[in-house]
Amino acid sequence: MNTAQSAYQEVSEDISAKRLSESQVMTQYLPLVKRAVSQLRSHCGSVLAVEDMEQIGLMALLESARRYPGEYDNGFISFAGQRIRGAILDELRRQDWRPRPVRQQAHELNDMVRKLTRKLEREPSDNEIAEALSLSPAEYRERLYASQSESMHSLDELISDGRHFIDNSDILEQFSAKEYLFQAILKLNKREQLILSLYYQHELNLKEIAATLGLTETRICQLHKQAVKQLHSIYQQWER
Repeated sequence: MNTAQSAYQEVSEDISAKRLSESQVMTQYLPLVKRAVSQLRSHCGSVLAVEDMEQIGLMALLESARRYPGEYDNGFISFAGQRIRGAILDELRRQDWRPRPVRQQAHELNDMVRKLTRKLEREPSDNEIAEALSLSPAEYRERLYASQSESMHSLDELISDGRHFIDNSDILEQFSAKEYLFQAILKLNKREQLILSLYYQHELNLKEIAATLGLTETRICQLHKQAVKQLHSIYQQWER
């Protein structure tokens, strides 16, 4: 064995010695699973039980731990978090989590917003929209989340691009893909950037973002979908 091979083996053995067992990983990084489930349950809790979402998330966490090279640093937190979220979303897609009635309700909501905007000559409040649809506040919020969910999944596909990999070299490609996305986000206007940051980085829900920015939840939902649509457009321009 030459000197370079010997040095590599020593480093590999040192890293392996510092890695956590699977039970330690589950204990230390369980909050990553809880956080992903907490954020996604409002959009899809009627399709997957919380316990099922947590089980899927735990399996993704362990898979992340097996595949992540080196020590479990801050990069692992981001890496595992994206895989956990992606695994839950993949299962939702597999189960056709957004059936036709839900899509129809989302379209009805969007149509009502446009109708009230023309009638009132201003942006309608959440209460006005809920009243026009004969919905309780809880029912209205549920329908609003259904309307937002399509763009949420669309952006998650961009964020999670490259998360499925075979060897360590693909991890470099994954990080490159994330940088690609960040550069695209910088081309959005400041308000759109802020909304995406509050939702995906700070993990606020629609109601909390609306309160923070002084806008209605409906408007936040619209801006979120608009931002995602623009990101896809930027990607398409870059790929030409």
